[in-house]
Amino acid sequence: MKKFLKIPTQPIDVWPDKKISELTKEMLYTGYQGRKLAEVIEVWAKMLKKKKIVIWFGLAGAMVPAGMRKIISYLIRRRMIDVIVSTGANLYHDCVEALGIKHYVGTHLIDDVKLRKMKVDRIYDVFASEKKFYWVDNWIERDFSRTLKDYYFYSSREILYLLGKRLNQVAKDKNSILINAFRQKIPIFCPAFGDSSLGFSIMFANRRKFSKRVGDRKIVFKRKRIVWDGLKDVDESSKITEKAKATGVIYIGGGVPKNFIQQTAVIASYQTRHDKSHSFAIQISTDLPQWGGLSGCTFEEGKSWGKISTSAKMVQCYTDATIALPIVVHALSEKFKKLRREVPVFEWRGNDLKIKYDKMKL
Repeated sequence: MKKFLKIPTQPIDVWPDKKISELTKEMLYTGYQGRKLAEVIEVWAKMLKKKKIVIWFGLAGAMVPAGMRKIISYLIRRRMIDVIVSTGANLYHDCVEALGIKHYVGTHLIDDVKLRKMKVDRIYDVFASEKKFYWVDNWIERDFSRTLKDYYFYSSREILYLLGKRLNQVAKDKNSILINAFRQKIPIFCPAFGDSSLGFSIMFANRRKFSKRVGDRKIVFKRKRIVWDGLKDVDESSKITEKAKATGVIYIGGGVPKNFIQQTAVIASYQTRHDKSHSFAIQISTDLPQWGGLSGCTFEEGKSWGKISTSAKMVQCYTDATIALPIVVHALSEKFKKLRREVPVFEWRGNDLKIKYDKMKL
């Protein structure tokens, strides 16, 4: 009995000027998802202290329209994450804001038929201008897509690196996930690239001929032939886990990003004949396991597949990520005002990858 009744819960004290990291430390001795939120910070902190680790970050859900963009950019700049796997929507909305277009505070208590007539798109209680989205679609099609080679088999990582590079040249708002990832040389993968406005805008570049007026003449250029190779995404991502000394995973939501990162461990273990399952694991989600979907599946279930190490330090917090992320990242910023890490540096040479680790003050 004594082993179960060792540590008493402790009520949280309230006092002025309490730091967020102090609050979350106290929450370790509370219950339910409050404690799980505090445990997220503890596991993430252990990852940051681990030598020669690659930290994967899976991003699902409409986090950028909900105002999480600068937080993720901060994580990139401080190298609290090393590789990103995202839905196309988040990266598209990041591109939108980088080009100076905003999302707006709205309400879910609204007549959506009226919004449709006014060309206003709704994401729960966030509004956006569909006309401005059309402008961004055209920019991707007519500006960015022209910089891509014909008949070269691109991974999404390569396309997104080049998009970050182009945005770095023209963007009005530099607090961008894509721009900061380009500057920090952090790979971003988007395994469902075609399932987004990014994908179909590049598709339009393949469908339409370009024209340009030179003096009195209109010159018509041939159609683009841009190729995204989804299997190249699988190859490149699995090589990261194959060659990493150790890996940890952080999932915001679930979906395709979560499964894509999970499968790198399965592939890497098969290829190397060594256990390459992820050593640390965090998930912040509202999805539940009993429906059988990957988004809600537990890390315990992941152990049966060899995705998560049997000895992994892990925590799952069931809450809205727009509540959790600001708290967690502010607490980490207080805990690690000066961060020393052996940061993984990815060197891509054709189809080969080399990972070296640089000791950095961040």
